[in-house]
Amino acid sequence: MTKRIALVIPTMDRGGAEKQLCLLAENLPRERFDVHVILLTRDGPRSQSLRDAGIPVTVIGKRFKADPSALFRLRRELTRLQPQVVHTWLFAANSFGRAAARMAKVPRIIGSERCVDPWKTTAHFLIDRRLAKFTETITTNSAGVRDFYASHGIAQEKFTLIPNGIEPVSASSCSRADAFAALDVDPRRKLIMAIGRLWPQKRYRDLIWSAELLGTMREDTTLVIVGDGPQKGELLRHRDAVTIPTHARFCGQRDDVTDLLPHADAFWIGSEYEGQSNSVIEAMQAGIPVVASDIPGNRDLVIDQQTGRLVKLGDTVDCARQTNEILDDVSEAKRLGHNARNRIAADFTVAQMVQKHADLYDGTTASI
Repeated sequence: MTKRIALVIPTMDRGGAEKQLCLLAENLPRERFDVHVILLTRDGPRSQSLRDAGIPVTVIGKRFKADPSALFRLRRELTRLQPQVVHTWLFAANSFGRAAARMAKVPRIIGSERCVDPWKTTAHFLIDRRLAKFTETITTNSAGVRDFYASHGIAQEKFTLIPNGIEPVSASSCSRADAFAALDVDPRRKLIMAIGRLWPQKRYRDLIWSAELLGTMREDTTLVIVGDGPQKGELLRHRDAVTIPTHARFCGQRDDVTDLLPHADAFWIGSEYEGQSNSVIEAMQAGIPVVASDIPGNRDLVIDQQTGRLVKLGDTVDCARQTNEILDDVSEAKRLGHNARNRIAADFTVAQMVQKHADLYDGTTASI
């Protein structure tokens, strides 16, 4: 007999949590699990792969932050589905989803925290703690996230650690010349890539300063920022104020990142906070040396001097200096890239991520 699982998340935007939920839903064994995805707020581009896989997707349509009608619509949907397990992801879905699941008398309620969330207020943490009381466990992808919430009053024992998974990729058919042409970068230059949503958490201002320092120092590097978001206009103005497009350029959202990444000479992430960055995992899988801000989420992936380099948050000079060392030392770059690729292949596969969730839904996983 299959178990019905309802996965509840705010949207299907192009975020890391949404990607992991899709990988999970699409790869859970169909003979064991009947998976339904419920979107609390709105639909998004990632839901198409779910529908293509035959996974039902329901949009509740929450209209504003404290929309009570959304809570009752969600409860009605859960009462209709009668799942054995409800698994909620991210704050809004954690809040509405767990409350609605309790109202619908769902037997097992599981939450998920995917990121260190310094934006949360005392009221947010109060909600988190109250909901945790009737939550069986809270999945997270990072020990740093678990420790962050433990510091705000939720016991470590309440969490189950399940690292993100990444699908294996075949060798890129895209040549270096084609990749550089696609990014409008001179192929004689050293390519540094950064990938993610353009918003304050990612601290792209720091990366732009580092790109100017490194570009001035070497005169052969270009940082390419892949992604879109609410800070785009502001960041373009900042770039034009401190550097030139040859040193730092934006190329928008792209669907061919997997083909482009192997041709990068380094990868940067300067985030102020993270859970577990899918873009860092993808760069490491491609064997690209990563220079990352020294924060809990990044430390789960990048082991300093072994699988990449860590720099103090906001230290633009050290970011440029350490990247310069990597670009000057081919053997060091290869060593870091080789170690990174092996780490991802050993510990961050989709198969492992899915199996750990399947064990959890079957009730055979202990919280850690």
